[in-house]
Amino acid sequence: MPIYAYKCESCGFAKDVLQKMSDAPLDVCPSCSQATFKKQLTAAGFQLKGSGWYATDFKGAGTPPAPASMPAESTPSASAPASDSGTKTESKPAATPPPAATSI
Repeated sequence: MPIYAYKCESCGFAKDVLQKMSDAPLDVCPSCSQATFKKQLTAAGFQLKGSGWYATDFKGAGTPPAPASMPAESTPSASAPASDSGTKTESKPAATPPPAATSI
């Protein structure tokens, strides 16, 4: 059964009421007995759980888990070329010492 939020427009009294969806909405305020008790619009009270997109895409350290049913060659790996990651690395030759001065 859903929980509905009500608020009285005349005295400001607010209350959350557990009602069936088929029950008639309340209209009389339990505090001031005026007929100004109105149902409020509130956010949904449910949470998405399970093995769907929400659980797999947004939880963890920022990397989605690789699906187990895909072949290994079609998934990106850590050994991908550096140009794929957006950073360029240049290979430089090892530093060699300057030639020794010879005495003539």
